[in-house]
Amino acid sequence: MEMSKVLVVGGTGYVGRRIVKASLALGHPTYVLQRPEIGLDIEKLQMLLSFKKQGAHLVEGSFSDFQSLVRAVKLVDVIICTMSGVHFRSHNILLQLKLVQAIKEAGNIKRFLPSEFGLDPARMGHALEPGRVTFDEKMVVRKAIQDAKIPFTYVCGAAFGGYFAGNLSQMGTVLPPREKVLIYGDGNSKVTLMDEDDIATYTIKTIDDPRTLNKTLYLRPPENVLSQKQLVEMWENLLGKKLEKITISKQDFLASMKGMDYASQVGVGHFYHIFYEGDLTNFEIEGEGVEEASKLYPEVKYTRMDEYLKLYA
Repeated sequence: MEMSKVLVVGGTGYVGRRIVKASLALGHPTYVLQRPEIGLDIEKLQMLLSFKKQGAHLVEGSFSDFQSLVRAVKLVDVIICTMSGVHFRSHNILLQLKLVQAIKEAGNIKRFLPSEFGLDPARMGHALEPGRVTFDEKMVVRKAIQDAKIPFTYVCGAAFGGYFAGNLSQMGTVLPPREKVLIYGDGNSKVTLMDEDDIATYTIKTIDDPRTLNKTLYLRPPENVLSQKQLVEMWENLLGKKLEKITISKQDFLASMKGMDYASQVGVGHFYHIFYEGDLTNFEIEGEGVEEASKLYPEVKYTRMDEYLKLYA
């Protein structure tokens, strides 16, 4: 079977660059949207040129030029969007609506994967303000996709290793603590922690797979479903010493939002849902319209978190 041609939108971003790499590694003709808005961002340009060296095609297109998006879409079979949905970087979820319009007009796309990857927005109707904006906007995009009858796969359910594992889930840093660690509640909520390269591999695996068409693919490889306490214990074993543990209650954690800037408040809300409510893992993956990545693709040798943490030791 001929492999689908893939266009990655947001290809220089944190997840996007990994999607490009995985797409090339798995043999897909890979296109990356190059936006004129890049300005003087030389690092982004150099990353795009490095993709080109590895065999990717750069395609010019801008969200402020609708026809340029339509032309880019017409070159490929599958579109994967990885535009940022976090407020401390850039928050661009609703820009995807222009992409949905372009896909609808082009009429040739076999699969669209919008920017998802984390908490499933369809399960976050109870989310706290102001963090719920992320989930509400993702649902607006999903509705537009389904109203336009665009074939889709939603990939979600993971906490990124770089932001949740390497730092032992501490807010405000990406480095692991070596003396004391903040524990959320009893520290026993289960979280799916993943190496971002594995998220990208699973994502690319879905695009020609009829089993994931018009479904949500959850990322929940069983050996990476860990509590914060288990993660801390792995780190302590690597360090060869115990850390001082400071517990923060649900009430104190939510109270810490007061006086924070907007982006930080959003972050606190998301951490609350992951570590106090257990919203990444507090449901079974069963029934119509859902699949689990490690069951569908047992050949993917995903990185275990004890291995992942060795890099930080």
